Amino acid sequence: QVQLVESGGGLVQAGGSLRLSCAASGFTFSSTVMRWYRQAPGKERELVAVIFSTGGITNYADSVKGRFTISRDNAKNTVYLQMNSLKPEDTAVYYCNAFSLARHYWGQGTQVTVSS
Repeated sequence: QVQLVESGGGLVQAGGSLRLSCAASGFTFSSTVMRWYRQAPGKERELVAVIFSTGGITNYADSVKGRFTISRDNAKNTVYLQMNSLKPEDTAVYYCNAFSLARHYWGQGTQVTVSS
């Protein structure tokens, strides 16, 4: 079955960096568009970044452009989110997402907390 397992979250001071990882299994990772979402307390889940199957095309929410970088390693079935210059408003649970065979799949999420 499809599994997405996120890791790399934690507590960091404003201006710091974190790298999230999402290990995928149970589907053809190399041909699947992968996304990172986040959900802050009391807010709706929002799309943060997208990476297409070859890794050559990416897209970002305006709020993270220039600070976050999404990448993937198809040999390791893993997608990453490098987060730099973190701000307190980046505090949220971050989720990995795959859309495969007409279904959305989600990981369990990893908490990112940015202190001011």
